[in-house]
Amino acid sequence: MTTEAADAAGALQAHRPMLLGLAYRLLGSRHDAEDVLQETYLRWLGVDRTTVGEPRRYLSRVVTHLALDRLRARQSGRETYVGTWLPEPVPTTPSPFGPLDRAELRDSLSTALLHVLERLTPPERAVYVLHTAFELPYAEIGEILDRSAADCRQLHHRAAARVRQEQRRFTASRSERERLLNAFLAAAQDGDLATLTGLVASDAIAWNDGGGRVRAALNPVGGADRIARFYAGIYGRPRQPRTIEQIELNGEPAVVITRADGTRYTLTIAAADGQITRIYVVGNPTKLQSVD
Repeated sequence: MTTEAADAAGALQAHRPMLLGLAYRLLGSRHDAEDVLQETYLRWLGVDRTTVGEPRRYLSRVVTHLALDRLRARQSGRETYVGTWLPEPVPTTPSPFGPLDRAELRDSLSTALLHVLERLTPPERAVYVLHTAFELPYAEIGEILDRSAADCRQLHHRAAARVRQEQRRFTASRSERERLLNAFLAAAQDGDLATLTGLVASDAIAWNDGGGRVRAALNPVGGADRIARFYAGIYGRPRQPRTIEQIELNGEPAVVITRADGTRYTLTIAAADGQITRIYVVGNPTKLQSVD
């Protein structure tokens, strides 16, 4: 590596956790986020860095634009994805995205929120992430997105309104989610339909992402009764042996379920008012490469 390339790499590395976290929150994919950082490095290598007063701001701009380009392309081709698309789960102990010492940083990584952000337009998603997770003022966001501060404020207003519609369904504390997750798995393995139904809200929805690579429900499963029967049928005894490992994914309690044939699934939940409101299961092996 040349001295110039080493200097460029060092400058990028100094901001890598933040930049990776930004790209991941915009894309919901660790793999795509890493690709964005690689492309950002190539662009950074080709710029006259003596003219860049604030490397962090410049690199954030490049990462945001590259991520939005990928997001637009992915959304236009989403029709070809088999079944439900869920964000790629990422272990966060330790966090590859830097310290999660603020609630906004941790919450903005949750599967529940990333899934909601998929319903926003790319500009809305960018403004929401930059303002809510990274606390950037609208004027600075406008410079990144080539928009006015007033426009960014309006985009955030619309995005936040959509997010609030869903947030009431995942207000439970971390300890409460962990309790409900463990109780749900225990009841599912026992085939205890009564307990399962009581743990799940009447309007709950379960999403299962197999990507056409492993067996998974192609459509969301809705309602406490249907969800209870669905997961009791999958995990209830007698079934082939499996291991269940507690893990932190995306800053929240989760489990990795490994079947005897090596097939793996991650499971996380959202909850409110003492009941499970959302279930997210990812089995697509392409999305589990960083989950050990």
